[in-house]
Amino acid sequence: MLDYSNRGFAFSEFPKGIELNIYDKNNNKTTITSNYAIVYNETDIIDLRGDVKIATHGKDTLFTEQLYYNQKLEWAFTNEAFVFKRLTSNTHGVGFDSDKEFKNFQMLEVGGDIELDN
Repeated sequence: MLDYSNRGFAFSEFPKGIELNIYDKNNNKTTITSNYAIVYNETDIIDLRGDVKIATHGKDTLFTEQLYYNQKLEWAFTNEAFVFKRLTSNTHGVGFDSDKEFKNFQMLEVGGDIELDN
């Protein structure tokens, strides 16, 4: 980690990547990994880049090249191309916005197999 906390807009850089483990109230783990990351201290936003992967305990997995994660809101979003794999479907598109557990999400441009709940 490279520490730039002495800057006007403080940040920490992870040039060799990051693994972020997030736990819900039931202690279920979601893991976010990337090849590179910057954490902006004042906004609690993490900019993840390069082979970004979010894997939930429920086996849902999102793959993209860049993703932002808001630590305060526990919210992930990207405007880049993505692949979203679930046990019953695979979806690809551009633009994804979701809570950390993929319970509440939106996809912008979408293709692939899509399963809709009633």
